[in-house]
Amino acid sequence: MAQSLSRLWTHLIFSTKDRFPFLSDGQIRQDMHAYLAKVLRSHDCETLVVGGTRDHVHSLFALSRKQAISVIVKEIKRTSSSWIKEVSAAYQKFHWQNGYGAFSVSQSHLDRVKALHREAGTASPAGDISGRVSKLSEEV
Repeated sequence: MAQSLSRLWTHLIFSTKDRFPFLSDGQIRQDMHAYLAKVLRSHDCETLVVGGTRDHVHSLFALSRKQAISVIVKEIKRTSSSWIKEVSAAYQKFHWQNGYGAFSVSQSHLDRVKALHREAGTASPAGDISGRVSKLSEEV
């Protein structure tokens, strides 16, 4: 085969440093999600959803066949940290937590994962991200 084909849908989750609620302001959170989607798309990752709450982000995208997930995560965290610090001096201490969760999603489960993204965006601030990730992995 002379060409490379790939369609790996990925559900990515990562948190702010120490789960600090840096993204409490709704407009900043919305702008961050838009920025993250832009960065993902610039790395050839077809992006369906980017959302989250005041202390973590969820995204659903097709992983580029040209780059590993670790490279994508490093790049979106690095560039978004720089971006938010330029937005306002109030975010000079902003950092993402080191780890992340990345899960493959089958084409037949995309709608369910998109629905879980919507639910995550409306979850209570004290919502347990690890519990929702466990629920997702059991369901899909």
